[in-house]
Amino acid sequence: MAKPRATFGVDLHLEPTGGGVRRGLTDALREAVRTGRLAPGTRLPSSRALAADLGVARNTVADAYADLVAEGWLTARQGSATRVSDRTVVPPAGAPPRPREPGRPTHNLVPGTPDLASFPRAQWLKAARRALATAPYQALDYGDPRGRIELRTALAGYLSRARGVRADPEHILVCAGFSHGLRLLGAVLRARGARTVAVESYGLDVHWNLLAAAGLRTVPLPFDERGTDPGELTDEAAVLLTPAHQFPMGGTLHRDRRAAVVEWARRTGGLVVEDDYDGEFRYDRQPVGALQGLDPDHVVHAGTASKSLAPGLRLGWLVLPPGLMEEVLAAKGGIDSCGSLDQLTLAEFLVSGAYDRHVRAARLRYRRRRDALVAELARRAPRVHATGIAAGLHVVLRLPPGTEQSALRAAAWQGLAVHGLHRYQHPDATVERRDALVVGYGTPPDHAWSGALEALCAVLPE
Repeated sequence: MAKPRATFGVDLHLEPTGGGVRRGLTDALREAVRTGRLAPGTRLPSSRALAADLGVARNTVADAYADLVAEGWLTARQGSATRVSDRTVVPPAGAPPRPREPGRPTHNLVPGTPDLASFPRAQWLKAARRALATAPYQALDYGDPRGRIELRTALAGYLSRARGVRADPEHILVCAGFSHGLRLLGAVLRARGARTVAVESYGLDVHWNLLAAAGLRTVPLPFDERGTDPGELTDEAAVLLTPAHQFPMGGTLHRDRRAAVVEWARRTGGLVVEDDYDGEFRYDRQPVGALQGLDPDHVVHAGTASKSLAPGLRLGWLVLPPGLMEEVLAAKGGIDSCGSLDQLTLAEFLVSGAYDRHVRAARLRYRRRRDALVAELARRAPRVHATGIAAGLHVVLRLPPGTEQSALRAAAWQGLAVHGLHRYQHPDATVERRDALVVGYGTPPDHAWSGALEALCAVLPE
């Protein structure tokens, strides 16, 4: 049976104008190509399909195509589709100039991103196929605002086994990464009448800014060799911590301080927000259990797939105290903001064991990079001391006093993107000034790691 004409070809929006159908169509196509609306290489509908869409004779479209091929605007070969030729696009008169993109660094050692080239594409594709093949058709509808039950169930099992989290699927909310989760918690706290949230002296300004946007003032806590000191917590509504692997300093919150912050939450009714920053990656120490395991009624455990897989997935989760779910759902707006198919794929990835295998392989790869970095520092920059190296995807390189800015200037000359420690210090923190670089050794792909390490050592004081 012949296919209906409605299924032919591809859609193309044109508004022919001017004298005569053929001339109007030719002019409209030429203008669309000239201004860049039809990009070089774009496949055009067949003459039959476009004629049917426009309600004109097929020969009119064929003649217009032939005219533009002769002029060089289009290309056509026997047995192949007509396409837009490769030409310089002339912007319309009066159009603002396109901004120039800043030059990309030769080597990127900015922390916060894993090796994206090592994303397990084949395994992820297999999981996606299995998930899609077995998904109920309701999975394609507007979903539960908490997230797909398959993912919440898989996360409950994994987090309990691997991170010591106490949770069931009913208390897990899927969100679009940690920043999204923090935005929701900030809205809940502000709706409760909260004014201040305690944070660590070193951290990410994007998180402080999110809390500020919710109308909350951030107050930094003291910091020393045992990590963040909760001794100054008083009547703050909540405290935001990275207890398993502090960002960026790299240490683990001392067990006495873990107990102290939980005791504060119980005594005051305050909320502890635990950012499980790259908690899967450890090398020289035993795994540190989640703070949430000490008191699920007062601690929110927040995790993401951003460091273990890729930030572009935009998949994170909040393990919430039982009484907090309804308020967070209200802040979320009652919608599932993450794609159902990606959620189902991650659930399959977790349940099948592919996630564990990927994390263990990545752990070995990142450990080799860290070991190479430490060895090269000992050989070429013995005055630079590496700290926070027992876990994670970054290291803090302590520099001689007064040398941080000169090292950053030298890095810029080398085409090396790297951050200074001062960038991560809270503006109200009263900690002692430390000159250091925060080096993300997880970011470069494997083939670029040796070059990035060479560029790094070239900017460090010998």
